[in-house]
Amino acid sequence: MTTDRTHETAGAGPPAPAVPSVRPAPPSREGGADAGRPASVDVVPPAARTELDRVRQRWAQLPLAQAEQRMPLLRRVVDELTARWADEAGSAVQADAGQGRVRDLGPAVAVDQLTVVVWDAYATGRGHGIPQLLTELRRDLA
Repeated sequence: MTTDRTHETAGAGPPAPAVPSVRPAPPSREGGADAGRPASVDVVPPAARTELDRVRQRWAQLPLAQAEQRMPLLRRVVDELTARWADEAGSAVQADAGQGRVRDLGPAVAVDQLTVVVWDAYATGRGHGIPQLLTELRRDLA
């Protein structure tokens, strides 16, 4: 019989507590389906959201080898959009990503990074021309 209990506590610890990333919506007077749900804010206009979804779909259809070949196209757009708001964000972006660039984490998360920098560009009032930029990217990925 063994008294070693190290295996009983192996593995992941308890989950981290959930922290809302959006502010809660005011209580609904009607008590409808949305009562108590947090209100999300999407600063990305529908035209840009549509193109972003199309880029995401196209990226998901690419075999890994082709996605890796096309990474420079997507990175160019991510870097261009990052440059739009990096000056305002200042040293936080530079400390996290080095020289105001978003780290290249590979093709698996590239579209997620694109989504974040699109949102950030609109959130800082620098979203001009993004739908056209995303349309060009989608066409280049074909």
